[in-house]
Amino acid sequence: MRITQGTFSFLPDLTPAQVRAQVQYCLDQGWAVSVEHTDDPHPRNTYWEMWGPPMFDLRDAAGVVGEIDGCRNTFPTRYVRVNAFDSTRGWETVRLSFIVQRPPVEDGFRLERTEGPSRTQRYAMQHRQYSAG
Repeated sequence: MRITQGTFSFLPDLTPAQVRAQVQYCLDQGWAVSVEHTDDPHPRNTYWEMWGPPMFDLRDAAGVVGEIDGCRNTFPTRYVRVNAFDSTRGWETVRLSFIVQRPPVEDGFRLERTEGPSRTQRYAMQHRQYSAG
């Protein structure tokens, strides 16, 4: 089971060329780009750890890709994502967010329902690990 958060999360992992193209698209729109990482991708965990400050003044994807690679090399077993922020209306709005790295094993959970007497229902959570790829 793959974590499905952000844009492209239902698709196969992006290739390096596709990541670069998406980053360049963000920069061409004038959006600031940031790189973040976490070992807890729960949907309520919206604030991942930042890998350096947001990149407001870059116009070439090579700078962002270098930061992505640095984060990946430092944290090879964590999730890494790229965020693009648009500030044209006077506040920062996330326009695009996508995962560029997943750990080798992704934790998953499954909810199992058991029906009992008098239409009672009991729920149990099962933890599973899924290998990426």
